Amino acid sequence: MLTASDKLSCAAASWSHRVAWATYLFFVLWSEVQGETVRFNRDIQPVLAARCFSCHGPDEAEAGLSLHTHDAALAELDSGGFAIVPGQPEQSVLLARIGSEDLDLRMPPEGEPLSLEEIAALRRWIEAGAEWEKHWAFTPLQRREPPAVKQLDWVANPIDAFLLARLEAQGLAPQPPADKRTLARRAYYNITGLPPSPEQLAEFLADDRSDAYEQLVDRLLASPRYGEKWARHWLDVVRYAETNSFERDAAKPYAYKYRDYVIRSLNDDKPYDQFVREQLAGDELDQVTADSIIATGYYRLGTWDDEPADPLQSRYDDLDNIVSTTGQGFLGLTVGCARCHDHKVDPFPQTNYYGLLSFFSDITPYALPTRRDAKYHSLWDLSPPEQKARRQELSARIEQLRSAKKLIEQQAIERMDAADQRRTETDERQQVLDEKLGQFLTSAERKPYDDTIAEIQVAETSLAQVPAAEYALALAKCDPHPDTTHVMLRGNPHALGDPVEPCFPELFNQEPPIIPEPANDARSAGRRRVLADWIASPENLLTSRVIVNRVWQHHFGRGIVRSANNFGQLGTPPTHPELLDWLACWFTDNGWSLKKLHRLILTSSAYRMSSQANEAALAIDPSNDLFWRFDLRRLSAEEIRDSVLMVSGQLNEQMYGPSIYPPLSQEVLQTQSQPGLGWGKSDPRQAARRSIYIHIKRSLLPPELAIFDFPETDTSCEARFVTTLPAQALNLLHGDFLQTYAGHLADRVRAEAGDELEARVVRTLQLVLSRQPEQASVADSLQLIERLENEHGLERDEAFRQFCVMTLNLNEFVYVD
Repeated sequence: MLTASDKLSCAAASWSHRVAWATYLFFVLWSEVQGETVRFNRDIQPVLAARCFSCHGPDEAEAGLSLHTHDAALAELDSGGFAIVPGQPEQSVLLARIGSEDLDLRMPPEGEPLSLEEIAALRRWIEAGAEWEKHWAFTPLQRREPPAVKQLDWVANPIDAFLLARLEAQGLAPQPPADKRTLARRAYYNITGLPPSPEQLAEFLADDRSDAYEQLVDRLLASPRYGEKWARHWLDVVRYAETNSFERDAAKPYAYKYRDYVIRSLNDDKPYDQFVREQLAGDELDQVTADSIIATGYYRLGTWDDEPADPLQSRYDDLDNIVSTTGQGFLGLTVGCARCHDHKVDPFPQTNYYGLLSFFSDITPYALPTRRDAKYHSLWDLSPPEQKARRQELSARIEQLRSAKKLIEQQAIERMDAADQRRTETDERQQVLDEKLGQFLTSAERKPYDDTIAEIQVAETSLAQVPAAEYALALAKCDPHPDTTHVMLRGNPHALGDPVEPCFPELFNQEPPIIPEPANDARSAGRRRVLADWIASPENLLTSRVIVNRVWQHHFGRGIVRSANNFGQLGTPPTHPELLDWLACWFTDNGWSLKKLHRLILTSSAYRMSSQANEAALAIDPSNDLFWRFDLRRLSAEEIRDSVLMVSGQLNEQMYGPSIYPPLSQEVLQTQSQPGLGWGKSDPRQAARRSIYIHIKRSLLPPELAIFDFPETDTSCEARFVTTLPAQALNLLHGDFLQTYAGHLADRVRAEAGDELEARVVRTLQLVLSRQPEQASVADSLQLIERLENEHGLERDEAFRQFCVMTLNLNEFVYVD
């Protein structure tokens, strides 16, 4: 059996065969890749991380080879050879091993071999000197100039220049523009999450002004529907839910106010840096507002165990959830990997993790475990100060009077026999008092007792006249003088290591933060404000890059960086790093305005391209990494449900307020440990509100959301899965929701189009497809209805309702291109 070192020696001894193989690969692929220079961050590092690090990375260095740092990769191997010799591919053992036809020698030893393109890229990189770049995301933002291109008439704004330069380098051309109907439907869905009505679409198609599309974009961005659509993207990132998970999965009171805050912030085009500061330190800002307080509900959105086996471990699990979500959501860093040890790939040591955690050390637990009540730590009264003061005064007075009343009662109880005394210690106390208290009160006690009861009634009446408290789920109580944070050995809070102070991750090369000393009467430690200001700074390496990538992702179906929560070395590198930096700089220069960023993207020629494919481009770029066309996509779970509500005429556009509870079948309710617990019942009108307002219960998601890839709510979701499953077709065909609203669609059409069947078919297709149907489609539809009547024995109205079910299952309805 050959050792790894022996195999490397064999590789060197049989060098000529492998040189010939690598040379063959080089010439075969040269014509395909010569258009662009190989770049370490884009072309090499991802291959090494994905295919080599498991055996030759930070944890393992088999045969003396480690590829995660420059010096280690170029070091001498156990065999005496060198894996990488800059400028000399023929002397680089790495190339011989990855290109070997001998299965015992070829690397990696498991899985598929490297592709011809990957091998060719590695060869060209070594030949060019094997330059090792600092990871792209850990370098300062660079102000880029849009590159020169040949097809100048395609460039509507600088976005197009960056994309077109890559396309032209590969000999590709962008697809022609989409037609007006397709473009309008795309814009409606991507901005508002709803389809255009036939009337809205007809108005746009009839508008022959040169800027008709730009004006449409402006109208849609001004619509309150925009905030409802885009808030859901942010809620995915911050793992929004309205319950605690675990066995009881109890509700988080007033969690919906955080959701409403996000919708309102987006509709108001609140600058993103302010949006960040409010969520991380809304209670510590110079100007604390109701919105900034509600924003701190961010800290209360995670799971919470109300009876943990190890309370201290549970406490730090909750803090890890906050640290990890903040790192991924705002910075695109998987900092949670360093909870137990130094990050295996990124320059993020364990001390940095606990230095980051220290910023959050004043955050109290969601609730007191002994009370399981969020009121004391997590409910903030937003009432005007005078109301709060009056309410507190009366509440304290009532509590004082009740204590005095109980004291008199207790004196009387001591005069009762032992059996009745014991009964007063149970839930029979009031019954005993009602029956026997009068017998045991002395004459000296009776008048004070009656007076106390009267005073209680007066105080309770006065309290009832004060407006009710306006609570919000928020960071209501903090620890202004938190204990020192320690490194926890292997992440164990029972095994403390060295103390640490709040610090920024060293990969940012920042000066240590200046942490203010909290006053004796301070409400919080002031540390989160320091962190928020640093994250929301235009100089931060990652914040603006991460958010512009998220916006791009939801317009084009994937980000410039596909791994939107991971900009580290194990993430996917940007396909267009220069464009990403240009967008990030443009974004901060334009006041961190998300609506301006949307408009810039939406009015580019790239966004307006057709989704149609061509064989030449598919052969070169099958994944559309270069954005040579627009990617067709399936509607999200919320978009499908909301579209059904809209075309059926049942959509309730009421905004904000407590969440709704759509009806669930008994079979669905039975999936809980306590069937139906915590699931309310909304009236039909309320149940027809947009999906953003559905109560998100971690243990019980409505099937029309869950089956269409609604995200896991325990952790941050960077991008939803897009699956195609038989259960989805069954849900759309037979689910109660769609069957019910197909009936509403049939009723709407009958009211609008009358009794003539063909007119009803035409109107149905207009509503569902947002276009005038072809005559052939109308004829096919009439034949379907006839078959349902003649072959299946359905009455005309039921046959027409089933036709409506069919239209709501059409790909043209469920997909947007």
